[in-house]
Amino acid sequence: MQDLDQYTVTDATLAQMAQTPNPRLREIMDAAVRHLHAFAREVSLTPAEWLAGMKFLTAVGHACTPFRQEFILLSDVLGLSSLVNAMHDARAGEDGTQTSLLGPFYREAAPSHALGESIAGLSSGEEMVLFGNVLDAAGRGVPHASVQVWQTNAEGLYDLQLHEPEQMDMRGCFACDGSGAYHFRTIRPRGYMIPMDGPVGGLVQAQRRHGYRPAHIHFLIGAPGHRELVTALYLADDAHIDSDTVFGVSQALVVRPSLDLAGSPRPDLASIRYDFRLSRTADGGSGRVGADPSKILEPAP
Repeated sequence: MQDLDQYTVTDATLAQMAQTPNPRLREIMDAAVRHLHAFAREVSLTPAEWLAGMKFLTAVGHACTPFRQEFILLSDVLGLSSLVNAMHDARAGEDGTQTSLLGPFYREAAPSHALGESIAGLSSGEEMVLFGNVLDAAGRGVPHASVQVWQTNAEGLYDLQLHEPEQMDMRGCFACDGSGAYHFRTIRPRGYMIPMDGPVGGLVQAQRRHGYRPAHIHFLIGAPGHRELVTALYLADDAHIDSDTVFGVSQALVVRPSLDLAGSPRPDLASIRYDFRLSRTADGGSGRVGADPSKILEPAP
């Protein structure tokens, strides 16, 4: 038996985990223990602070429901989601459109729409059209690529925050045409403050952060043989375009609606043209940094 101190307890913990059969689990947990122990030593963590942390994480878990994912929100505001996203981008075999976060408001089984239709069924506001092409890395159109979109309404609220779960609004699925072209109508989204009524919101307020996300439209684009693209387009004139609380904005994804935009299928409306590029499949892992809240609560297989 060895008497353990603040340094030797780390080695003892790692030694007990050394026989973990799964090599990736062993690698991840080894690094997690080393960094967690080093963190506690660096800040000289007290028992009261440790307990406060446990209470905070417990509260985050209790805030999770089939329609709200507080742990993903925590990862977002700490920049961890953006970091994981950036590392996923770096593993791509080809250059494609820059990715962004899936976020905590994605929902599977969004309604299907024909090209040109509007995703605004229950909401009203300033109508605009988005159009362009889904291309491969060589610039060729990707026929019949799937395009999922979701966003806030003109008041900065998602359907999950407004309606019963079975009522979906401001989201939809489209299939590109045979040349990879897409177009659909929507209303101008509004930026919003992340949910501040839970433990993550309390943390953001304690840090004196504004808590806002700039106005944006989410995209999830896929096609056989290509890497699934998770990204978003951000409106350039939003007051918080340079200080996104979840660090999702990049310059390549900033857009500005324009009237009389060349090639617009609806020249009477403000338009955004954006061509998305898909890279070929490089690995079998998912690039979704975020999840449908109802799915993440399902038991692990």
